[in-house]
Amino acid sequence: MSRLFAFLSHHLAGSGMLLALLLLCAFFSVVTWTEQHPQDAAAARQLAAQIAPSAKVLIVVRPQAEDTVFAEALNTALGSRAEIVKGEPKDARAALERAAASGGLDVIACNQATAAWLVFSELGTDFPALKNTQVLKPRAQSWPVFLKADNLLNIANQIAVIAILAIGLTMVIITGGIDLSVGSLIALSAVVTTMLVRDCFEGTSASVGGMLIAGLGGIALCGVFGWISGMFITRLRMPPFIVTLAMMLVCSGLAYRLADNQSVYQVPDSFVWLGRGSDLLGLPNAVVLMLLLYGVAHVVMTQTSLGRHLYAVGGNSEAAFISGVPVKRVILIAYVICGLLAGLGGVVTASLLKSGSPTYGQMYELYVIAAVVVGGTSLSGGKGTMPGTLIGAFIIAVIQNGMNLTNIGSNDQKIVLGLVILAAVLVDRLRK
Repeated sequence: MSRLFAFLSHHLAGSGMLLALLLLCAFFSVVTWTEQHPQDAAAARQLAAQIAPSAKVLIVVRPQAEDTVFAEALNTALGSRAEIVKGEPKDARAALERAAASGGLDVIACNQATAAWLVFSELGTDFPALKNTQVLKPRAQSWPVFLKADNLLNIANQIAVIAILAIGLTMVIITGGIDLSVGSLIALSAVVTTMLVRDCFEGTSASVGGMLIAGLGGIALCGVFGWISGMFITRLRMPPFIVTLAMMLVCSGLAYRLADNQSVYQVPDSFVWLGRGSDLLGLPNAVVLMLLLYGVAHVVMTQTSLGRHLYAVGGNSEAAFISGVPVKRVILIAYVICGLLAGLGGVVTASLLKSGSPTYGQMYELYVIAAVVVGGTSLSGGKGTMPGTLIGAFIIAVIQNGMNLTNIGSNDQKIVLGLVILAAVLVDRLRK
């Protein structure tokens, strides 16, 4: 009976977190439901379907990348027979004057922004030859801003680094520990990686192999600091909170010293492949890496002796020691893995921002702890899952993104995040 209760409690808790995530998505979908004015390739094709094949068409857009894509897609859909004007209202007026003098127009194709220009408001009065000309734009659509594909990919991409760090911190917290140094390790890894690229591998001319070695160097250094934290905690029996707080300050100060309080940006353009690239089904490479790491971590926690030992140490370290579990070694491994993953997070951050800076990772330790706790990992140790942590990371990301979309200020966002953490800890205590 006790096993059945534990099984139901575990799976209902996981289902509850997933339900909470879905409810948050539904809530922000409702509150961000607005009228959209698309100007992508699909909108261009939809507008082209409204135009007769023989019509004489003028396409008017602004000199912006998104407008250019719309204009070119529309012209392609029309068979490349339209004139395109990219500019300001005065450029559109000049094109209208030419058209009026050369036989008129049937259709002026615009997007939402250019259709509102005053130059088109009194078309028949200003240009009598164009009095029968139609001004067309794509039809408006009602759709939640939150559920736009770009926004959903943005959520996943923004949470990738925090979610990667949360894997290591989940292992640490399951053992009953804590690691406050992960944010500073991000900065240290980013600075060391970009400095190695700049100073050892020819900077902007660095090869792929050179960048890979530099990234591994940054990750390895963070693993060393994780090992140092673990040694202080296991060999000297110092409190994890104090050790990792001190390590947070040491790593942050070291990052500032190494970078001389500056950003390191002498890296090649291809350096952004990991942080900005999208090679698999349009998913950002950082998100693909995050999902692969969670798959591996889930297998480790559920199918290996290391995973079982982590839970045993967190549940009751004395009983685990008596049972033959190498408690100190298990705790040390957890801190080393946490450091290595923090270093990887720093490499991803440096790739995303195409630079290394000692300011990276500030406050990340709080967001990572929030993701782990909201994901159901108990701060007292012995309980937690990798899928739960991933869901917790997305819950934090969805809340932040939704507050940004609804124009909630940064100060209020901190209040909400603090309340979310308190609620998660309260639920954990009530469950016990």
